[in-house]
Amino acid sequence: MQTSMQTVTVGSIAEFQQRIGRVIQLSGREIVIFRTLDEQVYAVDNRSPHPKGGPLAEAIVSGHFIYDPLYDWKIDLESGEVQAPDHGKVQTYPVQLRDGQIVLSIPQ
Repeated sequence: MQTSMQTVTVGSIAEFQQRIGRVIQLSGREIVIFRTLDEQVYAVDNRSPHPKGGPLAEAIVSGHFIYDPLYDWKIDLESGEVQAPDHGKVQTYPVQLRDGQIVLSIPQ
């Protein structure tokens, strides 16, 4: 089944600090946007895939990975996959840069 996507402009890239997560609320979801040092932008659910959960907004950004602030799990920002020896996955969302604006796609 194909899910229709809603695109939303969440702000200019200049409004998002490098290596600092910023939480946005969209359609009942809490999503954190990360901007890396090489100007890539990623969006993931603001919920750790660890069984005890917790926020990811305070994660430490290193390259295209984040480190869960509570459990130190290494998570790939592109795929959402937790790196070995841990396992799990966080929901990721497609992000594009259009004329300096961050455009996020979320399921409707």
